[in-house]
Amino acid sequence: MIYAFDTYYYDDYANTICIAFEDWTSEIETEIFSEKTEITSDYESGAFYKRELPCIVSLLQKIELKEGDCIIVDGYVTLDNDGKIGLGGYLYEALDQKYPIIGIAKNEFTTPDSQRRNIYRGESKTPLFATSKGTDVDEVKSNVEKMHGPYRMPTLLKKLDQLTRE
Repeated sequence: MIYAFDTYYYDDYANTICIAFEDWTSEIETEIFSEKTEITSDYESGAFYKRELPCIVSLLQKIELKEGDCIIVDGYVTLDNDGKIGLGGYLYEALDQKYPIIGIAKNEFTTPDSQRRNIYRGESKTPLFATSKGTDVDEVKSNVEKMHGPYRMPTLLKKLDQLTRE
């Protein structure tokens, strides 16, 4: 199973959604998990993970992960060639490196990272950016390219983003 997470922040709470789907070519989700969490810390530039990681970890308590499952986060897993990690890297550590974590970001992080892949989908000239831990990033690139949907953003990831804003 693939579990994709995203969080949207309102004035006083965060809305975290997880869409579960069977495989990379799935057109529809098999289950949706959601949780509203009180915001306990302000946004800290350069430390985005401090705000979002607790939301994801809390929602994960409602999900029974199994061997072979993987997790997608809206953001980065690795940030550079020097070992700096992003939200997904911290999640990988929080889960004791048991499950592959894939980061799919819409905006480019400027520091060079040999483990980052640009993914062009549909007719878009603007790539998505993929990073990962626990799985090969080139395989991730191939999988994201074949996800359902004709546009830059795969159908299920677009739906995930929309659900966080409801």
